[in-house]
Amino acid sequence: MFRLLRLVNRLALGLIGLVLLCAGGVVVALGAQWSVPSWWPYNGPHDTLLSHADRFRWRGDGWFWPVVIAALVALVVLTLWWLLAQPRRARLPEVLVDSGDGEGARVRGRALEDVLERETEAHDGVARAQALLTGRRRRAPAARMRVLLEPYAAPEETLGRVTDEALAHARDSAGLESLPAEIRMRAARHRAERVR
Repeated sequence: MFRLLRLVNRLALGLIGLVLLCAGGVVVALGAQWSVPSWWPYNGPHDTLLSHADRFRWRGDGWFWPVVIAALVALVVLTLWWLLAQPRRARLPEVLVDSGDGEGARVRGRALEDVLERETEAHDGVARAQALLTGRRRRAPAARMRVLLEPYAAPEETLGRVTDEALAHARDSAGLESLPAEIRMRAARHRAERVR
């Protein structure tokens, strides 16, 4: 899920940047009165986005302006959703580990997250686990985990095992004093069994 959001975020930023770059290039070319190709949509300093005929073409159609307004509202809502999703805490790229020689070592955050996920998924009753390390590398990082439980799993027992085993092993192996964690659990959906 985190990887998909990161991919969508990068694609959206790339597309918005490309559109803004092209729009800026058009404005600069027209402002400087450079010669532009014949297929260019605007080739004069007095050209407008919509001509007089274009603005009044659909005036009599009752569907046009509600559709335009609905599309603009949807665009504003999606932009606000995307904007509000930006300040979320970023993934911790690396964790500093005390190696005992005074120099220290760096462990990739993704490697520690993979270990947390695999060890949690190895427990009986866990269908899937996702881990995300947040915080700063010089201070104690924190973990956010999502655990999908099998229908027969006991949440209290699973939480205890994740806390006492997976998180404790990750904390000890990285030489951290503490590894605070937020663990969200939910049960996997399953079909009701027939009783005969």
